[in-house]
Amino acid sequence: MAIPTELVGSLPRPMKLQEAYEAYDQGQIGWSQLQAEQDAAAEDSIRRLEATGEPIVTDGEQRESSFATYPITDTLAGTGLAENLAGDGQFFAIFDDGHHRQLPRLTGGPFRYKTFASEFVTKNRAIATHPVKQAVIAPSMLMLLYPLEGEIAGYSRDQFLGDLCDEVEKDIRGCFDAGAVRVSIDFTEGRLANKNDSRNPWTNKDMLQEFIDLNNRVIDRFSAQERVNIGIHTCPGGDCDSVHSKEVPYEKLLSKMFQLNAGYFLIQCASEDDREAVYAMCGEYSREDADGVPQVCFMGVINPLDPEVETAEHVAHELVTAAKHIPVSRLGATDDCGFSPFSRDVKPKHGSPDFARDIAMRKIAARLEGAALARQELGAATA
Repeated sequence: MAIPTELVGSLPRPMKLQEAYEAYDQGQIGWSQLQAEQDAAAEDSIRRLEATGEPIVTDGEQRESSFATYPITDTLAGTGLAENLAGDGQFFAIFDDGHHRQLPRLTGGPFRYKTFASEFVTKNRAIATHPVKQAVIAPSMLMLLYPLEGEIAGYSRDQFLGDLCDEVEKDIRGCFDAGAVRVSIDFTEGRLANKNDSRNPWTNKDMLQEFIDLNNRVIDRFSAQERVNIGIHTCPGGDCDSVHSKEVPYEKLLSKMFQLNAGYFLIQCASEDDREAVYAMCGEYSREDADGVPQVCFMGVINPLDPEVETAEHVAHELVTAAKHIPVSRLGATDDCGFSPFSRDVKPKHGSPDFARDIAMRKIAARLEGAALARQELGAATA
């Protein structure tokens, strides 16, 4: 009775690291000093995750500007921006509390990553005693770097998308080559694609199917054996303890998302009002055979935006309920989202990012204990 568990990716950055990012942006410290703070926070994250019993660990994205921008800029303020990019791109998302996150703008070709996630895997494996995973960004997010209307002179949209798919494939393969046992692809733009927010023009373009098709252009370059360990993460955002698309009916995404030929999915659910309806949709739409791989549904049983720590019994109850709709052989447990997907996030509902780090570890421990309880209950029920 497996019910595997897995972290999505990010953890809150310590305030000391966030202050170092600000100092670096202001030219008060150098790159080596920022890296020293990143390395310290990464090692602390890995050690604390291993202490909870988390079977597969990450550095909590301490070395990344954000889940979306790590390949193209050193900081969220745009310090160290990659070539052929300007800082004045379109909004990725406008969150419910009013703040927004902005992407860079592509100015020419070719498009190339500045940083590959394999660099983080290599560093993390030198620290960790447990297996290591890595989250990477989906091509569907980075396609938003290209202007929505028209084409860049001398660099067509088709040329860009070809280069983009090559870079994402290289990113994923590099992570596996560096020793990652799992690679999950962040796809938070999936639900947002159905929002139709007049303040954010790309959400009015009905791009979900285009996103899925583009992501499959990369995923389908991998064998079935490789895709067993390639995941997709979806959520309605999670930044500064706020969301960007939770009001969008979930079925608009879930009815299409499992077209992606990935082996597993990390699916936000703990913060949904009707969690059992989400379990039912995942059971209905996920596939036993996705071009050679069964799709495992890691259901979100922990809400990273809420400081209240879930009990292990609550987690177990949710997983047992999910098992009514999803075959236990294709059921797992995760957190709704990364705990802090952007590097500058003071976690306002928690009071401080340092306290939020402590809370995150307690929540992860509850997920692990709850999954163990669910295994026992479901195992006894089928014995």
